[in-house]
Amino acid sequence: MIKILTFILIVVLSLTIALPAEAFTCRSYNGHKICIHSIKRSAKKHWEYRASVSIDGAKTPVETYDCRQQIRIKNDGKIIWFGEDNAGTLICSFFKNA
Repeated sequence: MIKILTFILIVVLSLTIALPAEAFTCRSYNGHKICIHSIKRSAKKHWEYRASVSIDGAKTPVETYDCRQQIRIKNDGKIIWFGEDNAGTLICSFFKNA
């Protein structure tokens, strides 16, 4: 009897543990599915965001998105202008009023 109660208790407790959820912000933009995995706004330059996104399922590393100059700065310092398939325009428009 004790074995059965222990088993039931273990099953009930294992079902009540909540797994961490991954809440991504996903949007369809210019025919692409863009998801924001992480984003942080710069305290010093409120027009800059450090974000990791995925475009059509391909995840990118954290990069800096400058909404004033409409550029994306990669970790190696390379500057890329916002393009049609770039998440920069979406990030800047989505958080414009934030």
